[in-house]
Amino acid sequence: MLLRFHIPGALREFTAGKSNVEIDCAPGPLSNALCVLWIRYPGIKDRIVNEQGQVREHINIFIGEENVRYTGGLATSVPAECEISIVPAVSGGALEIPELLSPVQPRCS
Repeated sequence: MLLRFHIPGALREFTAGKSNVEIDCAPGPLSNALCVLWIRYPGIKDRIVNEQGQVREHINIFIGEENVRYTGGLATSVPAECEISIVPAVSGGALEIPELLSPVQPRCS
């Protein structure tokens, strides 16, 4: 079956700059599809799973629109001709502190 992986910008250096990678693999769990991806692009593996073989805390993997964290993790069944998205968590933002946003008033004694 043909699968398409969507690769985020931060990991494209491991897929020769490709944003989409298509692989052909037998039906089965997500772990099998990822193994095929890792054989083709070995550098990406350590960025997706930890030393215990579990998906890293700040990586989300979606099969279609379903986050595999809620559908069985690496054991989630992958349907034929689907799209798998690897999505690093995004965090950040600005903390709004009024004192820092207003001009400083000099103190006179």
